[in-house]
Amino acid sequence: MGSSIREVLVGHPVIPVVTIDDEDRIVPVGEALLEAGIGVIEITLRTDASLNAIERVSTSLPELVVGAGTVTNGEAVRKARDAGSRFLVTPGLTENLLKAIVESGLPCLPGISTAGDILRGQEAGLDTFKFFPAEAEGGVAKLRALAAPFGDARFCPTGGISIDNMMTYLSLDCVISIGGTWIAPTSLIAAGAWADITRLAKEALAQASGSSMV
Repeated sequence: MGSSIREVLVGHPVIPVVTIDDEDRIVPVGEALLEAGIGVIEITLRTDASLNAIERVSTSLPELVVGAGTVTNGEAVRKARDAGSRFLVTPGLTENLLKAIVESGLPCLPGISTAGDILRGQEAGLDTFKFFPAEAEGGVAKLRALAAPFGDARFCPTGGISIDNMMTYLSLDCVISIGGTWIAPTSLIAAGAWADITRLAKEALAQASGSSMV
C-alpha cells in the first residue's frame, strides 16, 4: 500500500483529531497547528464539510499531512482518497473495509480493541493500529496487556486522551503516537481562537518531547 502508516506517524507523537463544521475554518486551524510544530492532522468524516476540508488542507497546506478519520465503508475510502487524504483512520475493522483500504493504496490506521482485531489486520499486512476508544476500553492497562503477544505491533491510542493522561500512553514502548480532540476542539474552532489552538498544541508537544518515541 505504498508508504506505511507507521512511516506517516513516526516523529509525530501527537495527532490532533479535528471535527470541522465550516470548511472555511480548516486552513486557519491547520496554520495554527503548523505554527506549533504539528505535522499530521486527522479530519473526521462526521460532517458535511469534512471532505471539502480535507481537500482544502491538501491543496493549501501540503506540508501538513492530512488524513480522513471515521472511515467506515468503501465509499468513504474512495471519497477520502479523491479529496486528497494521505491516510485513513477507521473506528474498527471489517473484511469489506479492509479490502477497500488495500485497493485504495492509502496507508491506514485501523481501529482495534481486541486481539482478534489485531490478527485480522496483520493478516492484511498491517502492523500499526488505533486503540479505540482507549479510555473506555480499559486505558493503559488494557493496551499493555493487549499488545504483549504482538511484539512488532505499534499503537496510536485515541478516545479519552487529554493533556493529563497522554504521557501514560506515550511512555509505553508499543505506542508510537496518541490522537486527541482536545487540541483543536470544535468550541475553539467556532470561536476562531487560533492562538489557543497553537498554545494547546505546543503544550502537548512539549510534554511529548520528554517521551521515548519508537
